[in-house]
Amino acid sequence: MIKESEEQREVNILLCEDDENLGMLLREYLEAKDYKVDLCADGEEGLDAFCCGEYDLCILDVMMPRMDGFTLAKKIQEINSEMPFMFLTAKNMKDDIKEGFEIGADDYITKPFSMEEVVYRIEAILRRVNGKKNQDMNIRKIGKFTFDIQKQMLTCGDEQIKLTTKESDLLTLLSNKPNGLLQRDVALKTIWTDDNYFNARSMDVYITKLRKILKTDENVQIINVHGKGYKLVIASEDSL
Repeated sequence: MIKESEEQREVNILLCEDDENLGMLLREYLEAKDYKVDLCADGEEGLDAFCCGEYDLCILDVMMPRMDGFTLAKKIQEINSEMPFMFLTAKNMKDDIKEGFEIGADDYITKPFSMEEVVYRIEAILRRVNGKKNQDMNIRKIGKFTFDIQKQMLTCGDEQIKLTTKESDLLTLLSNKPNGLLQRDVALKTIWTDDNYFNARSMDVYITKLRKILKTDENVQIINVHGKGYKLVIASEDSL
């Protein structure tokens, strides 16, 4: 498993958000997760901070005074074209989302969102960015299975099972917290970006597929937590 606390202490985040209450809440939540966060209230302040500091990830609100998030992202890219960044915005128009990704965003979250969802997305970005440098972080043990996140491959003994992208994304979220709760709405918004009925039914299908794959190991199962979400339960052999 990834030693998240060790990894996160090394991560510096630039957070630009003009909503003072939201900015402070998100900063405090991320700092509680062992990230280091600098909070800026507008785009120009964010650009000044970026020029003076060293960051691993930028989280940018789109609508900010003095300089909007899109403009700030472009200026950041002029300084460091490899800097990963994600947008926070109250907008959900397809054109705005398209513009964000065309600029080169690694992710895009619409408000309101859960703090846990932001952390999941940060972790996903950091895995992609640091995958080549830290290959071990992409390998997880799930009972008798070995899960290679980057290759989307589950291995059990001599058997290798290639997962679809959705299956791999779901199993990654579940294995982030083995024996812990993965909230249903968080999974939907993280993977499908929308928790509507049709996406929810689609996720149920993928959960069923994962259950069939994992049933090879009787000590591993995905259980429903009624009205809340799912748990990847991995029983210790000592407890049997």
